[in-house]
Amino acid sequence: MERKDVVIPKGQEVFYDRFHFAPAVKDKDHLYCSGVIGTGADGKAPSDPETQFTNAFEGVKATLADAGLTFHDVVDITSFHVGLPTNMRSFMKVKDRYVTEPYPAWTAIGVSELAIPGGLVEIKVVARLKG
Repeated sequence: MERKDVVIPKGQEVFYDRFHFAPAVKDKDHLYCSGVIGTGADGKAPSDPETQFTNAFEGVKATLADAGLTFHDVVDITSFHVGLPTNMRSFMKVKDRYVTEPYPAWTAIGVSELAIPGGLVEIKVVARLKG
């Protein structure tokens, strides 16, 4: 992998510099995005689930945009949920604002905790790069 293959949207430099991972990496025909937790500008998880879910999708959207892509280019979504059954309806409501037909593959996984205290979801995607 070369440095030119790494995607780091403005405001996400801390992930690469401090935590040593790329927000996304281009590999041949695809963009592999790291998981995004729905934190606020302060780096903390808001108490409102819908706000967290919106923040997470906005973070994914920013990464896609930095690579010249949108949610229409996403071919696979994996979401990790704390309290999966409790928050699924709210999550689906937010997801449907960002992800439209034709729908990508999606796997939702229940977990006991995420890296950010109070975090309820982490979303990672794979998108097809444009020619």
